[in-house]
Amino acid sequence: MSNKVFQSAADALQDIVKDGQTLAVGGFGLCGIPEALIAALKDTGVKQLTCISNNAGVDGFGLGLLLETKQIKKMISSYVGENKEFERQYLSGELDVELTPQGTLAEKLRAGGAGIPAFFTQTGVGTLIAEGKEVREFEGKDYILENSLTADVALVKAYKADKAGNLVFRKTAQNFNPMCAMAGKVTVAEVEQLVEIGELDPDEIHLPGIYVNRIIVNAHPEKRIEQMTLKAEVV
Repeated sequence: MSNKVFQSAADALQDIVKDGQTLAVGGFGLCGIPEALIAALKDTGVKQLTCISNNAGVDGFGLGLLLETKQIKKMISSYVGENKEFERQYLSGELDVELTPQGTLAEKLRAGGAGIPAFFTQTGVGTLIAEGKEVREFEGKDYILENSLTADVALVKAYKADKAGNLVFRKTAQNFNPMCAMAGKVTVAEVEQLVEIGELDPDEIHLPGIYVNRIIVNAHPEKRIEQMTLKAEVV
């Protein structure tokens, strides 16, 4: 097994990213975003990217950083409502957007990682989502054919990894990260803790290291709160 551990996000990305690539990026809202990898990707200056991600970050954070620098040409996403720059670029025709139902997006990535080229789903039948797609009837119900997704590079965030790339996610950061990792031809994982091979209990591993090519440590991520809500004080 070659060494998967890199000293920095910049080192991990320098020879694998280039203009025009498709990237799968983990995260849900602001939870489980590979923030150090996204910042390093911005610094590479690569452009004309297609990004597959549940959302597009927010202004000034996450994929929002790449939108500000016009490095993304297309988003394949589910939820994009927290980003004013995204809205501006989309409405002005600067950004292509392929809106995809959230469960369908997750299955597109999972299927791509499993080598399944397409699948049938009821989600989107009779809506704009179904336009131009094959419709087939199963047991009296219509289903649409959805193509799976793969990516040239996947950027994911995990809580802990061993040096073989086995990953442990913490709480809701398990969101889209495992599916993105599976779908990437080259997957880079940003983790808070790195341990030796054999230190992880096999029962606590969420994603096997076969899906992970490179690892970087970001011991103190920002962990933003998307919308802070406080309970009203009872008088």
